[in-house]
Amino acid sequence: MTAMNRITVILSVFLLWTAPGSAGQADTDPERIKPGYPVYSQYLHNGLMINPAYAGSRDALSVLFSCRLQWMGIPDAPRIESVSLHSPLKNDKVALGLNAGLMQYGVTKSQNIYAVYAYHIRLKTGKISLGLKAGTDLSNTDYRGIPGITRPDPAFPETDRSYVFPNAGAGVYYFTDKFFAGFAVPSFLYYRNTGNGRVQASHSFSEYDFVISAGALLTLSPAFRIKPSLLIDYPLNKIDHLNQFDVNCNFIFSDLLWLGGSWRITEQVAVGHLQIQINPRLMAGLSYDYPAGKMNSYSRGSSEIIIRYEFGSRISAANPKYF
Repeated sequence: MTAMNRITVILSVFLLWTAPGSAGQADTDPERIKPGYPVYSQYLHNGLMINPAYAGSRDALSVLFSCRLQWMGIPDAPRIESVSLHSPLKNDKVALGLNAGLMQYGVTKSQNIYAVYAYHIRLKTGKISLGLKAGTDLSNTDYRGIPGITRPDPAFPETDRSYVFPNAGAGVYYFTDKFFAGFAVPSFLYYRNTGNGRVQASHSFSEYDFVISAGALLTLSPAFRIKPSLLIDYPLNKIDHLNQFDVNCNFIFSDLLWLGGSWRITEQVAVGHLQIQINPRLMAGLSYDYPAGKMNSYSRGSSEIIIRYEFGSRISAANPKYF
């Protein structure tokens, strides 16, 4: 079987699995619980957060840590910490990865951990990667931390309430040295609260989110490059509303300094990016989200830092990676 025939077969299976067969029948159940993923501004440097097919695309064991302070100035606002790692195996066709995260907001803590598998197919130009992820989200709420409650209160249990949400997702990612495009379904399952602290897993095509990303590299000179990109999170159960729509542009100076910005259309948020490639293996970055819309009266914005280190990298000063 040729490489193109393998691609056709695998993509056909993937599209049949993710096709919106009941997109017009959105579930409006108020007890629905749908584990999502937090908003990140540094996803351009950590594609594994939005697409499992990104695994192995950097030709190295890539480890990235991020910490995000969401809506600074609001008491008990979310704090999100995450770590991801991924690497191709020796044959370069298979890559493995791991994502783990911790988010705390108010009296609730949530964690997630996902294993990632990707299979790469080399084309005449670039590669196409097919990725799967599987793992679980966990959520724990300590109602005893809520002030002003007189015990006993039937609305708030005396003990912590914990939930476990196993889930899986998939993605496709195409990349060359000058272009990338990705399509992912972050989660196949959603959950419904059945009462008495119990949840039930459910599946519906109408509950899928489609995460679409694309970008390019424009080389104006060896010392100056431009990297425009976009990200769209399209939920099938909200036909007239996008979860996220970002338009991004980064300016790269001598492959050492990245300066850029994003406009998050759905939230009216302006994002500034700064990344420094300290050496071919080590990168550090900072971003700041300025709320230009309704949140401007309540929040001082959000900030995020990332640190990425790559082991055994084939990347060098003469052969940098931009995606």
